[in-house]
Amino acid sequence: MDTLSDVNQQTVSAPLHQFSVPLSATRRGARLARLLAAEQLGTWRVPLDPARLIVAELAANAALHGHVPGRSFRLTLSVPRPGTLRIEVADTRGDHLPARARAGGDALAESGYGLLLVEESADRWGVRCGPVPCKTVWAELDFAPSR
Repeated sequence: MDTLSDVNQQTVSAPLHQFSVPLSATRRGARLARLLAAEQLGTWRVPLDPARLIVAELAANAALHGHVPGRSFRLTLSVPRPGTLRIEVADTRGDHLPARARAGGDALAESGYGLLLVEESADRWGVRCGPVPCKTVWAELDFAPSR
């Protein structure tokens, strides 16, 4: 049986900062995601780059590949702990998962560079499925916290 102390130690703490907004799954929504992210990161004194690039790529992918008529995508930014920025873009095309860049000398298609940029720019990234019909593509960046 857990004591109150045990339960308190298991409790997940809330992020230091969090911002979340639904946006239309259009080019305009993707552009607005980038602008809102830059504004929010500036307020939090989190470095803008490469976060802006990652937001732009994930939002563009949500508008292009995750678009479902009448449905939006959601941009979430958080600082779950000092020195870590988490970027999440959720859309309603959980049946259409992004593929990781292939290792080796495979020629890239005309499109498909976005996730390669995310992979190269982020310290960690991945995809979380659910709740149905959604998926969330996330990336984390480590940064030196401002004092």
